[in-house]
Amino acid sequence: MIRRMNTARPLAALLATAGIGHAVSPVFFDAIVPRWLPGPARFWTYASGAVEAAVGVAVAVPRTRRLGAYAAAALFVAMFPANVQMAVDWSDRTPREKAVAYGRLPLQVPLVLWALRIARR
Repeated sequence: MIRRMNTARPLAALLATAGIGHAVSPVFFDAIVPRWLPGPARFWTYASGAVEAAVGVAVAVPRTRRLGAYAAAALFVAMFPANVQMAVDWSDRTPREKAVAYGRLPLQVPLVLWALRIARR
């Protein structure tokens, strides 16, 4: 019998990598912070990166996996406005860049479902 891959590990890695990315390349993330959020974009970039990394760790640890996975689902929903901001701002870019920006929008749905599937195990 073939065992199903533990899908929690790749989700944890995705979240942790994205969280680290906020610290390594904050300028990219600053640009997609919705303008209606109060305070400097850099604050939101670092805060969201720290939350992503922490949620990734929570998903990776079996004892906190359920809570971490629910937090991941909520985080993916909360990140949607940043993806909308990116799509709006990149509407005049090259077709490839527009495809990336617009492609991020529907990608949130499978990410939320992935996190919920892990939480419900």
